[in-house]
Amino acid sequence: MARVVVTGGAGFLGSHLCEALLARGDEVVALDNLVTGNVANIEHLFARPGFTFVDHDVSTFIWLPGAVDAVLHFASPASPVDYLDMPIQTLKVGSLGTHNGLGLAKAKGARFLLASTSEVYGDPKVHPQPESYWGHVNPIGPRGVYDEAKRFAEAMTMAYHRYHGLDVRLLRIFNTYGPRMRARDGRVVSNFLVQALQGKPLTLYGDGSQSRSFCYVDDEVRGILALLDGDEVGPVNIGNPNEFTVRELAQLVLDVTGSSSDIVYEPLPVDDPSQRQPDISLARAALGWEPHVELREGLERTAAWFRQALD
Repeated sequence: MARVVVTGGAGFLGSHLCEALLARGDEVVALDNLVTGNVANIEHLFARPGFTFVDHDVSTFIWLPGAVDAVLHFASPASPVDYLDMPIQTLKVGSLGTHNGLGLAKAKGARFLLASTSEVYGDPKVHPQPESYWGHVNPIGPRGVYDEAKRFAEAMTMAYHRYHGLDVRLLRIFNTYGPRMRARDGRVVSNFLVQALQGKPLTLYGDGSQSRSFCYVDDEVRGILALLDGDEVGPVNIGNPNEFTVRELAQLVLDVTGSSSDIVYEPLPVDDPSQRQPDISLARAALGWEPHVELREGLERTAAWFRQALD
């Protein structure tokens, strides 16, 4: 049994991660300031032995009593709606928050895992994207606050690894979806599912030919734990390599929900990536991991959760 700190533990992905860590017998301390997280995501864990929640902004100094075996840094606004609304907070949690998390790991002699993102690849000129690709990011564009926060976080993590000898793991997450997504978080899967279930038109930006690769949350969590437990420092892409256009996703959502909603087209946001697909060769070879949940099945599970949540 390990004692694991999860920053952003009340968020969509962080809450699933806390749940999985507890299920395997670990003790979990979830830190979250609830700016984008929600206590409802973790309230079912409060009665579980070994679970602690601390309301804390990790952009400020972090200290916890007792031993810590691992620090998993997942705190950050993670959807365009959030980081465009909170640009400075996003930059601070990627820089100061990462520094504070690394400082806690160093003080406790713990392993540090950084939740980075496919956004470090920007609007990629290499397809699919391997970990060796340095990316194509606009640092002064509106999305740059998130992209550069994560790129800085990666640099800081590797600096601690090289200078202090800290044991680190570097994760790059590709579009993850599933239960506990916020209905209005602005991500394409939640947008489409909520609009379809409410009988509203599906809002498709651009002509819908831009591509994404969608990983169901259970698969993503399995990959994260495999990286945490393994010997690979990373970075490691954890995502589903099956690529779909956004227009294909919209049609599949309509099919899964049985909705008769129309599709409406809006202008493409600034710096929106034209394609996104992970090369997961390293995850397969080093971690023995690959996703199992197909997009239709994942959408059916997520739609069932949204039906209940919206009711």
